Amino acid sequence: MKQNKYDEDSFFRKCSQMDRSVKGLAGAGEWKTLERMLPDFHGKRVLDLGCGFGWHCRYAAEHGATSVTGVDISEKMLARAASMEKTDIINYICMPMEDIDFPPSSFDIVISSLAFHYTRDFPRICREVSHCLGSGGAFVFSVEHPVFTAQGRQDWHYDGSGGIMHWPVDGYFAEGPRKAVFLGEEVTKYHRTLTTYLGALAANGFEIIAVEEPQPSGELLNTVPGMRDELRRPMMLIISARKK
Repeated sequence: MKQNKYDEDSFFRKCSQMDRSVKGLAGAGEWKTLERMLPDFHGKRVLDLGCGFGWHCRYAAEHGATSVTGVDISEKMLARAASMEKTDIINYICMPMEDIDFPPSSFDIVISSLAFHYTRDFPRICREVSHCLGSGGAFVFSVEHPVFTAQGRQDWHYDGSGGIMHWPVDGYFAEGPRKAVFLGEEVTKYHRTLTTYLGALAANGFEIIAVEEPQPSGELLNTVPGMRDELRRPMMLIISARKK
């Protein structure tokens, strides 16, 4: 079975307390950058892979999408998402995102937020997205940056007194699983290089429209303790692509 930490009671409880879970898009530090890169949803059929609590699904619906399909492996997250719905144009499907098999040209836009670093086979995701996305369709997604996932432990290197020295990057070209600690629990993430992300898109008929490495906003830098350290290394990568 594909990894599904989010249906474990302890992990789900911790996840539910995160800012991005409580405040939605406003609680996601990368949201303003991602929002800028999103296409016009008006009149479009939208697929959200790894949709979680459905915040991006609701955003698409509120901005004119005619239909929105959210896919996630977590029954608990989808139950929470459904409980917040006020529209019938959103449909949630509980399944691993790697297993999607929609008919050709089922969607005009495919989005995903911080989900693909949990999947072993990103090229397969690209093939399936290309299959179900209509010609000229948009594919926009965020992942943890390869610099952030490379070493695996996902923590700073500290000096003897506990001060931050640097962010360790090691084993960059050795793609594959990494054991990381997230919300105080061990999870498996998959490291891949920037070449693999961009190459898989190109090999499956996509052209790259934009690439961003989001930085914290000025407001976050001035109000959140420790946030300035986030300028020392990239944590996320956002890619906008279009099917040829």
